[in-house]
Formats: sequence, structure tokens, C-alpha cells
Amino acid sequence: MNRPTVGPILGFTTAQHARIFVRGASDKKNAVFAGIRHRKVGQSQWSAGVYSRLSTEFDMSDTLVLSGLSADTRYEYQAGWFSTERHDHTPETVKQIPLKWPPHLYTFKTTSNQPNRIRRYVTGSCRYLRLTAGIPSAPELGDRIFSAIGSLNQQRPLDAVVMTGDQVYVDDLNVLLPDREFAAISKKYQAAFSQPHIRNLMSGTPTYMMLDDHEIEDNWPANQNSTDRKLYNNAMTAYEIYQCSHGPAHELRPDGRINRDLKHYWYSFGDGDIDWFVMDCRTERTLSGNAKSMIGTQQEYALMKWLINSTAKVKVIVSSVMFMPDQQRGDDGWKAFAAQRNRILETIRSNAIKNVVFVSGDIHGSLTCQLRHSKSPGFVVHSIVSSPLCNTKLLPYAKASDLIVNGPLTTIGTGTYSLTLTSRVVSEDNFACLTIEDQKLKVDFHNNNGQIIESATITLT
Repeated sequence: MNRPTVGPILGFTTAQHARIFVRGASDKKNAVFAGIRHRKVGQSQWSAGVYSRLSTEFDMSDTLVLSGLSADTRYEYQAGWFSTERHDHTPETVKQIPLKWPPHLYTFKTTSNQPNRIRRYVTGSCRYLRLTAGIPSAPELGDRIFSAIGSLNQQRPLDAVVMTGDQVYVDDLNVLLPDREFAAISKKYQAAFSQPHIRNLMSGTPTYMMLDDHEIEDNWPANQNSTDRKLYNNAMTAYEIYQCSHGPAHELRPDGRINRDLKHYWYSFGDGDIDWFVMDCRTERTLSGNAKSMIGTQQEYALMKWLINSTAKVKVIVSSVMFMPDQQRGDDGWKAFAAQRNRILETIRSNAIKNVVFVSGDIHGSLTCQLRHSKSPGFVVHSIVSSPLCNTKLLPYAKASDLIVNGPLTTIGTGTYSLTLTSRVVSEDNFACLTIEDQKLKVDFHNNNGQIIESATITLT
């Protein structure tokens, strides 16, 4: 067997199952299969293995599902791909083939249902990796911060990494040579996810992803034109293969494989007493008319229902576009969709929902802030913004002067929502580490050397 050309990427992980993305390579003459086998750490007997026949439809990749796992248990696994001259082989019959597995061992831990356990997550966005003729130039710059995250993970294992957008820049060469073909876009994913430090991190830490605009085009869909349909289709096919396939948006089929028929890109998942709702803020936008909205009607309804019904201690909402504060300029953020944002805020306030935290990226700056209401003293909502993982010299970092802070955000009826910064605005490459312990959520922003450069503490109620 050969080592995966991309991956393995450990995605959606629960107490009972784990989804792992593996990519092989094409072989025009032979059938190609991917395989994974696993065992509990400390045991000698491997599982029979899970296999999948790879096809060009999914760029020679698949997400394999390990089922029947035990909660809060550490596993190790091997992953790879191989070809066979027998085109009549199936994922069941290849189990009889004697295989020499790649020697590398990967490890992961299933989630714990135990409430009140300390949990740690890393969030971040906007990882720029410049490509020249499909080859990364100075790739160590785009991978450096993942070395720092990996070191943090070794000190105390992370429960998950949540990437909130712009994991790749499909449009990085738009001025000179725009990428619109699937082959070129997929090469960007292959390069971005195959760098050593991010590859090592994602192989053993549950990784959740959501797209923002640069997975398609800057400020999508505001900048789209009549020729962009092909671009969109190719970009979203690549997104589905490389980012979405190993996440919770896919349902599981009765045979234990992922159902490729996606209903939508947004999703939710739980981790003990922490619930997450990851919004799709790009592909459902309505930009004009009375129904102007950032997210579609079905998604908004699902979000409201999730907010009201969740019994988790902390409810985290991921918005690739910064939910708050607003930027001074531009209409790409929630300020331009104020009516929908107001409905979300009023749902939280009118139902007295506690410990709601928005996590965002996008602006190439990081911060924490809180929102209060003039007529509801007990109301408070928090925002954590973390961006960028790796900037480019072509783009500036955000500064406090670029934002509307320490003042009113919106007024509804006779009540005003007012915002206050609870950290400084970080204007350098960084990621956020969220530690939830007892009645506190500690937010530490780390630079690409791993040093803590800013911290904030959110009191939970």
C-alpha cells in the first residue's frame, strides 16, 4: 500500500464513530482502493479494515467511516491506497488481499460524553498559500502556524480544530491567471492540505471546516457575473470533496458509508456539554429585495430551533463572516443583513438563552467582544474572531480603527444592543485556543511561534 497523497484527515468524531478522508492517485489501467485499519492503543490485533474503491468523480478520494468505537478511548490506525489488476474487486473482496500497510501510525481519541470536563478547541481562518504553476512558493510560511498548533496539541490534546473559512485561496491569481477549472482548484487543495505540519495535525485531531468567499471568489456572491457559473460549480465540487466530505453535513447511509447527496452545507455537532452550529454564510445569500439575507430560510429556522432546544452549557455559532463588531467600510458582513441578525439576537434575548458565543474569522485581525442590551440586564452574547492563520503581503491586517467598536450595534424598538471590546485587536498571524473549564471560557491568541500574544476570559452563567 501507498501513503495517502492527501490526508489522512480526521473529521467528524463522536463517541462511537470517526470519519477519515484519504486520497490516492489515479491509475488508468487498474482499480484503485483506499483502506484504513484500526485498533485500541495498547492492543496488538488490527481490525479487518474498511475499504473504498476510489474514482475520478471524487478526485480519487473518499471518506471512510470507522464504526463501533468506544467513548473517550484512544485508537491508532494505518491508512493508504493500492491498485489491483482485478477490476471486479469490491470493498469486501479486497479484504482477502494480503497487504503491506504503510508503516506510519496515526492516533486519535473518541469524544467523551462526560459533562463539565475541560475542553479545548483551536479556531482560525484565512490561510494563504501562494501557488506558482500549481507549486507552492515558500510553503513553510503557510504551514508554520500549524507547527505551533501541533506543539500546543502535544502539551494537552485538543478536542477539535475548527477552521472557519478561506482554507484555500482559489482566487489568489485572479488578476493574472484566474483558476476556474476543477483540476487547478483541486491542486490548490492538495498542496494546502499536504504540507507536513497541517497534515500531522489533521491526521489525529478532529477537524471541522466551513467555506468563506475565497474558496470561490472574493466577496462571493456579490462579485459574481454571468461567466462564473462554471467557476462556482468547480469550486464547490472541490469544497465538497476536500472540506465537506469528512464533516457532519453528510448523513450516514445504513451501510455505514457517507451519503453523498448533500441537503445543505451548514451543520451542527455536540461535544459533551458544548454544542456547535456551523453556518453557511456564502452559498445561500439573497442580496436584494425585501428578503435580503445572509443565510437561507431553512438554515435560519434550524439555527433558531437549535438555539432554543440546546441544553448545552455553551452554544457556539460559527459564522465565517464576522457576526460582530461591524467594519467601517464594505457591505460583505452582517451589517448589510441587519434584519436577519436582529432576528437572531432577539431570539437569544427573548428566550433568555445563556452562554452564546459567535466564532468568526475573515477580517485578518483577531479580537473578543461582548454585546449587551439596554432593557435586558441579564443579556450578554460574546464574539471571538480569529484571523489570519497566514496572511499575504498583498493584504493588510485589520486594526481597531477599521471596526465600529465600543458603542451601539443595533436598535430594535426601544432597546439598544451595545458592543464593548474585551481584548485588543490583534494584527498579525494568529490562532485562537478556547479553553472551557468550570464557569469560564479562556481565549488565548497565539502567534505563529506559539506564543500567547493576547488573552481574554469570558464568564459563563
